[in-house]
Amino acid sequence: MEFMVQVPQEESAPMNPAGLHVRVASSFVARARGLLFRAPLGFDEGLLIAPCSSVHTFGMRQGIDVVFVDPLGGVLRVVPSLGPWRMASEGGSAGVLELASGAAAYWGIASGVVLEDLQQALVPRSWFAPLSRRSPEES
Repeated sequence: MEFMVQVPQEESAPMNPAGLHVRVASSFVARARGLLFRAPLGFDEGLLIAPCSSVHTFGMRQGIDVVFVDPLGGVLRVVPSLGPWRMASEGGSAGVLELASGAAAYWGIASGVVLEDLQQALVPRSWFAPLSRRSPEES
């Protein structure tokens, strides 16, 4: 699954009308692979790993920004420029958004910012499913 995320912008932040292009890693294999054996992320790209509360950069050649988010897309913590062969975790995190090193600061992503567009990948669809699919006439 892939989608665009609009980052809330302050007046001094760079303009990006398209937002971040985010790829989602939700299967076991995709979450385990993460960014390994992939080209480095561009400043307008990200990988959302969900569910996830810890990441590592073992085997990676470049550092990344790690953004821990809650189920509603709220940023819990940002680990800037996590270098190769390192680990980071955040209890209570529903997912991790991995960005190019320096991209979180560039886009103004910090603790407390809400990335609402991430909800579609973080909150299970069943939470939004109606309680009953029957119409009132059928009841």
